[in-house]
Amino acid sequence: MILHSVEYGSQNPGDPIVLLGSIASTTDMWLPQLDALSATRRVIALDHPGHGGSPDPDVQPGETSMADLADNVLATLDELGVDNFAVVGLSLGGALAQYLTATSGRVTRAAFLCTAPFFGGTQKWHPRSELTRAQGLEPMADGVIGLWFTEQFRGTRPATTAFYRRMVTSTRGVGYAACSDALAHWDFADRLKEITVPVLTIAGAEDESTPPAALQAIADGVSGETRAEVISPAAHVPTVENPEQVNALLVQFLG
Repeated sequence: MILHSVEYGSQNPGDPIVLLGSIASTTDMWLPQLDALSATRRVIALDHPGHGGSPDPDVQPGETSMADLADNVLATLDELGVDNFAVVGLSLGGALAQYLTATSGRVTRAAFLCTAPFFGGTQKWHPRSELTRAQGLEPMADGVIGLWFTEQFRGTRPATTAFYRRMVTSTRGVGYAACSDALAHWDFADRLKEITVPVLTIAGAEDESTPPAALQAIADGVSGETRAEVISPAAHVPTVENPEQVNALLVQFLG
């Protein structure tokens, strides 16, 4: 599958930076980073299958794996003429970034944001897959937004919060379900050592979904040079809630 992409800074030199977002997000979650990073680099953001502008996956329940999602990313980058690349992944995108970094031989450096080497397994994700296939994202939307942003952010930024809630509910149920199936079987703790490139981890201090300890576990488990950062205020999507701190860390790390 070829995924929907947006890109900026195509005239800039160096390996492109590929942005992979959370489940139930679109490339719009990366707007602050697309602005900041495209000043000096080619930056490409991708939508997961069944998310944003990407086609819906034609799969049976339970059959999508992280390897399948990775194949979609690599096929899309091949279509765009991209060989080696730096990757920045958040949540599901961070798991996908871990897999790509360890297995593709094409990642030059990697930033893992608000993600984990394990996301709770089948007991957590199979019910979500069943629910969203049947009813879409509306039943889950408030819970997702409650994890994405701190209470203070939601209270002081109602219009922005509403925009991102609409992003969540725009995700098609089959797309969320397929990505849930991939997360249900995601357990990479024993393979983190296969990551040998430079790594930056960024955790949100108030993130209940993937707390700082989960990011520290990644930093401790990889074989390459690592830097672990925790920023605040930030819950699960600091790219939106605290873009200045995120951008400063990414610009410094990616060069």
